[in-house]
Amino acid sequence: MTRGRKPTGRIIFVGAGPGDAGLLTVRASAVLAAAELIVVDPDVGEAVLALAPGSEVRPAVGEPGEVAKLLLAEARSGRTIVRLVSGDPFSCDAVVKETLAVARTVVPFDVVPGVPASIAVPTYAGIPVGSAHTAADLRANVDLAALATSPGTLTLQLPAAMVGETCVRLAKNGVAGSTSACVTVDGTGIGQRSVVSTVDDLASGADGADLSGVVVLTVGTAVDKRSKLSWWESRALYGWRVLVPRTKEQAGVMSERLQLHGAIPVEVPTIAVEPPRTPAQMERAIKGLVTGRYGWIVFTSTNAVRAVWERFADFGLDARAFAGVKIACVGEQTAAAVQAWGIRPELVPSGEQSSEGLLEDFPPYDDVLDPIDRILLPRADIATETLAAGLRERGWEIDDVTAYRTVRAAPPPAQTREAIKGGGFDAVCFTSSSTVRNLVGIAGKPHPRTVVACIGPQTAATAREFGLRVDVQPDVAAVEPLVDALAAYARAQTEPAGDLRPPPKPRARSRAR
Repeated sequence: MTRGRKPTGRIIFVGAGPGDAGLLTVRASAVLAAAELIVVDPDVGEAVLALAPGSEVRPAVGEPGEVAKLLLAEARSGRTIVRLVSGDPFSCDAVVKETLAVARTVVPFDVVPGVPASIAVPTYAGIPVGSAHTAADLRANVDLAALATSPGTLTLQLPAAMVGETCVRLAKNGVAGSTSACVTVDGTGIGQRSVVSTVDDLASGADGADLSGVVVLTVGTAVDKRSKLSWWESRALYGWRVLVPRTKEQAGVMSERLQLHGAIPVEVPTIAVEPPRTPAQMERAIKGLVTGRYGWIVFTSTNAVRAVWERFADFGLDARAFAGVKIACVGEQTAAAVQAWGIRPELVPSGEQSSEGLLEDFPPYDDVLDPIDRILLPRADIATETLAAGLRERGWEIDDVTAYRTVRAAPPPAQTREAIKGGGFDAVCFTSSSTVRNLVGIAGKPHPRTVVACIGPQTAATAREFGLRVDVQPDVAAVEPLVDALAAYARAQTEPAGDLRPPPKPRARSRAR
């Protein structure tokens, strides 16, 4: 009898790109998702590692030979190992040595290229390097004199402390001192900053002296095109710290939209959504939907939609249970949650997206046209009576059911509380009256300097009750229009010099009140 050997694992060298996790290749994302162990460079960001939540992560420590020994030992135990490299694997001399050491063994390996910083960072800075460009990493042993004579654009990765000395040497080797140059720190990241200067001014330390970390230095006439092609750093909310007080599970859409406009979202949970204390009321309501008790169901929030859907799942039901029941939604965002079931709501307000707006469009009960006179209204435990009272005035019978409870979250860390009260946030986006009340309750009122954006009229009214100045309110009560309205507000406040920071005291409003 022979025993089978344990199969050897595999080593995959993966380029993480220059920083922005969105620049990872599809292949790299798939490899990370399946990785058992990731051996990672120290400058690979958390956003990239977040794509492998179940993987063991270890730092790449030591000389290339030592790192290769670790990779081989783990692979021989049968594991799939990812060597995650900042930038591109074969653009780093140390990683090339690691790969050569692995190649001398029988352990199989793959290489997944990454977007090189020498291309991506100038692109994010609005600098087209063109077809004739030369790239080098000065952290390795590089002949700078030879680089100085290279045609076209020159892109160099180096520590910020070496920029002045590097420009001195470039000038000594034939690069004109008046040549345009740009230093970019945190390239492709949300904190990216570019300083445009000349070789002479960088050599003298007149520009860029306050930069730190690894930077990309771009030298050549291509830098002059940045004034027309800058797109990353010129977004409306670039550099704004925006407070997102929401339930944790709902913050993702808003944060993604804020990042699209260049903002740095900071999520602070203010509300926890929990089931009702007594489920019997919801159980009767679900049974009523199935047995034909209701002519309409009215959803006032995505939380209500989610609560009903979860109860459906508990009882083994699906969207067919809504057969014969008309659906109304208070706004587009709630309607989108219903449409995710494959159902199109019969009624969404044509005007203001609020309880009042829905009441304006809601038909009165007609005993000829409406065989069933009862409406199911699943909502939060702290909801106002405006909608239920208005529907009763129109002749409808209402089953007002608590579908979920909103519970105040724990206070954020002291540092966050101080930032909220001390003006550390440029804007705050409120998406419900509950988020206003709970944020003030657990952290205090935002500083008067902070731009206040509210999703709709009820939320804005609550903000004003707490003494807040409402600067932004979208025409459509949904998350994406809210963020877009904040971006439009920021763009309107932009000074001729191009400073996109919010003004010390906003003077204008996005719409009349």
